[in-house]
Amino acid sequence: MSTTASTTADLNDKQSRILQYLREKAETKTYFKSRLIGDELDMTAKEVGTNMTAIQNGTCDVDVEKWGYSSSTTWKVSV
Repeated sequence: MSTTASTTADLNDKQSRILQYLREKAETKTYFKSRLIGDELDMTAKEVGTNMTAIQNGTCDVDVEKWGYSSSTTWKVSV
């Protein structure tokens, strides 16, 4: 638990919300579109994409890889 707390300490509110969403959903799903994450979290696809970079480059407990782009950026997420 302390690892989770220390990794999320450097994230802002939007990044923390996205990270929590990914943790919950990545157990059953691998690919996520920015647009659909944004719809779920009341953000724009651009906001999600911008904030995913911090999660991708951070020391979070999920691996995030920019996977593709078609009607919205797709992210490959693994826990």
